Amino acid sequence: MKVIGINGSSRKDGNTAIIIGKVFDKLTNEGIETELIQLADYDIQPCRGCFACKGRGNCVFPNDGFSEIFSRIVNTDGLLLGSPVYSADVSAKMKAFLERGGVVVATNPGLLRHKVGASVAAVRRGGGMTAIDTMNHFMLNKEMIIVGSTYWNMVYGKNIGDVLNDDEGMANIMNLGHNMAWLLHKLNDILPE
Repeated sequence: MKVIGINGSSRKDGNTAIIIGKVFDKLTNEGIETELIQLADYDIQPCRGCFACKGRGNCVFPNDGFSEIFSRIVNTDGLLLGSPVYSADVSAKMKAFLERGGVVVATNPGLLRHKVGASVAAVRRGGGMTAIDTMNHFMLNKEMIIVGSTYWNMVYGKNIGDVLNDDEGMANIMNLGHNMAWLLHKLNDILPE
C-alpha cells in the first residue's frame, strides 16, 4: 500500500511539509509506503477548461508536471492533501492542482474511486476550515473515502517549525495518521485487487 502526499505550499519543507511528515510517520510505522510531492518544485498551471482530457485519463498538457503527478496518484491507494493558508483558503498552487484534477476525474469517472484521502492545513490564524473544506470537497466529489480525526486537521504556526509547538494540533495530526493507516489496512483486507 502507498499514500502520496501533496504539499501545496510555495515554501518547500515548511510547516505544511512538517504536518504531512507527521502523518507519514504513522503510516510508515504501519507498513504503508509514502511519497511526498512538493508543488513548489512544479509550475502547475490552472485548468484551461478545454475538456480534451475526456476519455484519456489525464490532462493533455504534460509540460508543467501535473500529468506526471496525477498518474502517480491514480496508481496509489491513498492521497494526503496539504496546504498552507495564505488568504483564507488553499494556496494558489493547490487550487490549480485541484482544478486540473477535478476536470480530469469529472471527464474520466472512477479514476480516484475508493482511494483513501485526508487533508491537512498549516494555519497562522484564520481560513483553516475553508482550506480543509476545499480539499475535502475535491475528494468527496471524486468518490474517495475521507479519513477524519478528533478535531479539524489544521495546525497553527507562522514560522517554519512553529506547528510543532501546537500540541493539540499535532496530537490530532498523529491520530489522523493512525486512522488513515487503519482504514487502508481494513480496505486492503476486504476489497479485491
